[in-house]
Amino acid sequence: MPQRLTVAVSQSHTLPTTSATLAALASTTQEAARQGVDLLLFPEAYLGGYPRTCNFGAAVGSRSGEGREQFLQYFHSAVDLGDTPRGAGHAWVERKLEVAEGKEHRGDGTREVLERVAAETGVFLVVGIVERAGGSLYCAAVYVCPRKGCLGKRRKVMPTGSERIVWAQGSPSTLKAVTTTIKGVKLTLAAAICWENYMPLLRYALYSQNVNLYLAPTADSRDTWLPLMRTAAYEGRAYVLSANQCVRRKHLPSWIRNSASEKAGSSSGSNVIPKSEEASVNARAKEPQEVKISALDHGDVPKTPEPTPIDKAHGIVSPSPLHIGSTVSDMDSRTNSPVKQRKDRRRSSNLMPMPDNHFLALPGDSAVNEAENESNAGPKSPADDKDNELLCRGGSCIIGPTGELLQGPLWDVEDGGLLIARDIDFEDCERGRLDLDVAGSYSRNDAFELRVAGLDLDPPP
Repeated sequence: MPQRLTVAVSQSHTLPTTSATLAALASTTQEAARQGVDLLLFPEAYLGGYPRTCNFGAAVGSRSGEGREQFLQYFHSAVDLGDTPRGAGHAWVERKLEVAEGKEHRGDGTREVLERVAAETGVFLVVGIVERAGGSLYCAAVYVCPRKGCLGKRRKVMPTGSERIVWAQGSPSTLKAVTTTIKGVKLTLAAAICWENYMPLLRYALYSQNVNLYLAPTADSRDTWLPLMRTAAYEGRAYVLSANQCVRRKHLPSWIRNSASEKAGSSSGSNVIPKSEEASVNARAKEPQEVKISALDHGDVPKTPEPTPIDKAHGIVSPSPLHIGSTVSDMDSRTNSPVKQRKDRRRSSNLMPMPDNHFLALPGDSAVNEAENESNAGPKSPADDKDNELLCRGGSCIIGPTGELLQGPLWDVEDGGLLIARDIDFEDCERGRLDLDVAGSYSRNDAFELRVAGLDLDPPP
């Protein structure tokens, strides 16, 4: 009997505050639920933010005062899930850690919001997070089940390049896969974060656990990423979901945009697309995508031609993120209807408590007409051009267990674009094992052996 589910990735970029980003996450998840999505992946560092272009004033042998101030701002923007610096594992999952007197839970409430969103939408969430624990930051991914809450959390074991300035190394024990059953389909899922996917032994540690859903939140939009994802799917005979952010300079936090190095035009530590690659990616952007993009709510998202989809069962949905204020009286929400269909109507919204004493306004029928603002805007200045500079093009994708491209790569789509693969059959993972099981029949485990400190590589029950 086919074991079918609908899965999706969200190409969403981090918003200026944690509360606003959580609100957008909730809005995107609600749209995913309306589209029948069972599991949804968000990009690397979606909560807390990926500090693209920032060098934190660091050079070999010196650190600047401005860089320390930037780190302070970044530290405060990270989320506290209530875990310990070492990582408490099951004790954290089972909420067995000590809670401070007068508090209902550990951390800043982000975990509780994620669990509430999953429970109220029925969507299993996997979210990229910058986690604050003690005095250090960790790049993490958290698995949130609608029925049981957080099933696990893992921390990136090898930050890349300048990430090592601000992110600590996570424990390899967190590479443990988690299991869940959705609509009678048993999933064994695990995440490899960004360039961890270039670590062959780390990939093999996931294959060894018989993963059938391989998750790859990332910040890499290079041409080499898609072949890597197809390789992971083919090697592991697993479905692969990869989510990235599409980021313009205007999306960076003010403490990066207003820094002295940014004003001076410094490119130190920048991940801006090199000129040598620009012609290639621009040409690729003109190629037809095997998806259909629905009406978008944001005029600054480039329009993509509407080709005939190869598989009409899949597609892209672009939900409208919420308009969030810091007080209840300022809150508004927006419809996900096309701009031309918007009407000036308002209705009260349901409110959900958020961290930092904010609230989340759940989507209703109230609308904000942004088309008029865009049409009345004056000519763009050089500063506008710089603000719209594309720093990361996205490239989110969904790959089948024999390396076939099911969806994507999705280029230049911002603000919560959903890339959806409908009714994928997880028995295809088993069909693929006929000729390749890299951790079993094709492993020669009598001759080759992998050991990972603190991690049982046997498939979970």
